[in-house]
Amino acid sequence: MPRAEEFRITSQLLRASASVPANLAEGWTRATRKEYAHFVSIARGSLAETETFILLAVQTGLLPEQETSTALTMTDRLGRQLNRLWTQLTNFQTPKPKTQNPGPTP
Repeated sequence: MPRAEEFRITSQLLRASASVPANLAEGWTRATRKEYAHFVSIARGSLAETETFILLAVQTGLLPEQETSTALTMTDRLGRQLNRLWTQLTNFQTPKPKTQNPGPTP
């Protein structure tokens, strides 16, 4: 593989992996749960890109498969965590206000 192509894959891997925490941080500062969930969704996509570039680097011989198992385990675990977070954010329902019990009527 040409060096320029190796650089592109490496560059994309670094950008995708840096995008995961950057999107989580940006989403955390947003005003609503809906906006936060949107940025968590973007982070999930970036994590999928990261995993894809790791697998591509293995398939093209840039990285030995043995050296990527920890990274792939971590992306799997983080993916599950992000899925749970996204589900909690999107399934959130505003609690109903409690009604005051006036007590027994005399």
